[in-house]
Amino acid sequence: MAKEFSSGDAKRLIEKHRKLIQQMQKAVTQSDTYIRDIKNAADQLADQEAQNILKNIPVEEINRDRQGIRVKALREAGICTMADVHKASVQKIAAVRGIADDSAAEIKKQAAEFAAKTRDEVKLRLSADDRNPQATKLLTAAFFYKSAYAAFTHCREHWNSQHAAVENAIAALMPSTGGIKWLFASKEKKEKAIDAYTYLSELLTGDYGQEIEAAIPEIDKLQRLRFSSPWDDFIKNPIDYFTLLEQLLPGRFGEDESLHGLPEELARSIMEQPLHLDGLRCTLRRYQEWGVRYILHQKKVLLGDEMGLGKTVQAIAAMVSLHNNGATHFLVVCPASVVTNWFREVGKFSELKVTKIHGPTRAASLAQWQKEGGVGVTTFETTGFIQPDESFRCDMLIVDEAHYIKNPGAQRTVNTKNICTRAERLLFMTGTALENNVDEMIELVGILQPDTAAEIRSIAFLSTAPQFREKIAPVYYRRRREDVLTELPELIENKDWCTLSKAEEVVYEQAVLNRKYAEARRVSWNVDDISQSSKAQRLLEIVEDAEEDGRKVIVFTFFLDTIRKVESCLGDRCMQPIVGSVTPQRRQEIIDEFDKAPAGSVLVAQIQSGGTGLNIQTASVVVICEPQFKPSIENQAISRAYRMGQARNVLVHRLLCDDTVDEKITQLLEQKQSIFDAFADESVVADESMELDLKSFDTIIDEEIQRINEKNGTQPAAAPSQA
Repeated sequence: MAKEFSSGDAKRLIEKHRKLIQQMQKAVTQSDTYIRDIKNAADQLADQEAQNILKNIPVEEINRDRQGIRVKALREAGICTMADVHKASVQKIAAVRGIADDSAAEIKKQAAEFAAKTRDEVKLRLSADDRNPQATKLLTAAFFYKSAYAAFTHCREHWNSQHAAVENAIAALMPSTGGIKWLFASKEKKEKAIDAYTYLSELLTGDYGQEIEAAIPEIDKLQRLRFSSPWDDFIKNPIDYFTLLEQLLPGRFGEDESLHGLPEELARSIMEQPLHLDGLRCTLRRYQEWGVRYILHQKKVLLGDEMGLGKTVQAIAAMVSLHNNGATHFLVVCPASVVTNWFREVGKFSELKVTKIHGPTRAASLAQWQKEGGVGVTTFETTGFIQPDESFRCDMLIVDEAHYIKNPGAQRTVNTKNICTRAERLLFMTGTALENNVDEMIELVGILQPDTAAEIRSIAFLSTAPQFREKIAPVYYRRRREDVLTELPELIENKDWCTLSKAEEVVYEQAVLNRKYAEARRVSWNVDDISQSSKAQRLLEIVEDAEEDGRKVIVFTFFLDTIRKVESCLGDRCMQPIVGSVTPQRRQEIIDEFDKAPAGSVLVAQIQSGGTGLNIQTASVVVICEPQFKPSIENQAISRAYRMGQARNVLVHRLLCDDTVDEKITQLLEQKQSIFDAFADESVVADESMELDLKSFDTIIDEEIQRINEKNGTQPAAAPSQA
């Protein structure tokens, strides 16, 4: 039987494949070494974290089951915490008066079990502000593994899928490597050799050969790679690190219970939902992947994940999966302030075509989207120009900040609901659903799944009970930041109390006595000479400290005049402020400029304009110039920086003046927040508004007038109320 290749060709082909096998094997071994280093470093970091926890647990805890252990004697011997017990030897414990050898051994055993359980349950954090040796070791191993992650993955996949087949093909090809061998080979062996030659040749020109050839130089580069610190790369790409570590160390970072908050039967069904994410340009966190499965499986849902958990990425991933299964038209309805952000995010994280349907060109853009498909991004206001007829097609409608359509009588609600009737799937998204009341939530659910809305309407009075949460689970899914992003750095909140100067006090008291509410709220910022403002001086100190610490600062205020005063105080440190009149596109440009700005740079924003829809993880200091009337407004503002992707501890400074309305608003705000948190813990909607209304503020002004008059020894002045 004739063959179309020479013995030399066969030998060279075999040699080439054996070299590739050797290189793959080396790459897999090297990959395993990095993975082992990562896991060992994580164990050491967990041990350290566990020890820190044990230091705060009193030794009395070891006698919880009333075993008669003489904990008082242990404490007298200087063994005061569970960490002390864990570190102490059996001999040291047995030397304590009244504790026998067998008791000492049992105490030590219990302490070891306690420590092991603590270590297993501890959640790891990484913060650029805590560069301890264990964390640095973990990041170093992760840095090298991440640097050649794609190359390692290709080598491992091809080794697992092709190694055995290639070895068999090489064995089958061997008879063709010599003339005598070939001459005396059977017909069957010759046929197998020819087939093996074809198979091995095609492998070299296919993905197998090309990907391994490309992978080896990338892996070899690691030997020459030099860097000053893995922390520098971590600060730039924290999400990449956490995603990688979550894959290699499931349960150590983030939530290890992906079924969080869902009934078991529903969760089991969602788990089987397939995902087709070819064309998605990012790796989903585990909780995000679960959210995408929920969206696809349930078809019409309200995703209520807390801000900072990546609802936008989950929505994009859902569209990508649907697109890979034949869906063509997707429409996003959102506030005008985040149109540009949606446009950029879709382009950044997917290969989907995206079209803005907004502004003067909306008619042409709408026609283009209807003809070509892809993702159309429009505003609540523009929905009035979209008239879905029989020819209108929408495979999925996404409504961002869905609480904008909670009022059934509002025109934007009517317009959006009209489009909903023509959409195959619906995804409503809001991170603030909990500030609404139950009836408003039921309105949103009614658009998505009317039958479910009818069911829960009859048991709305049980809104905090498990029955209500179970009924709402098929349509409403909410995860909190602390539940799924346990790896986030610390959020450190400070109340910076400032004392009014005499000049500030005069201006403030005049505003209160004349019932000028806005002026009274702008306490300290409303002096003519900003150098006399105690809050301005404190802000300057915060910014200077931030610059020294390599940080950037976001400053939030409700008032435009305060923004002007902040700019006057800080000068060239400030970027262009984000206010209501700044276009969405320009807002994103300002964020991009801020991302590239040096440490000490300051972004000033109206809290109602810059506090939602923007991601500003490059800042790690947040300053709030005056207390707001709603806890959620401050939480939203803080979430601009304290969200997935933040690599440093976030420092929050609330500028407050004692003996002013600041003090009383803060007290009421904390009461409202405690109510909000109680409902948030149950993942249901709060029954009452979180807003401090004008009536409450009027009462605060009355109290302040009385205090000021008593201080000054004057009688209350009768003045009309002025908002």
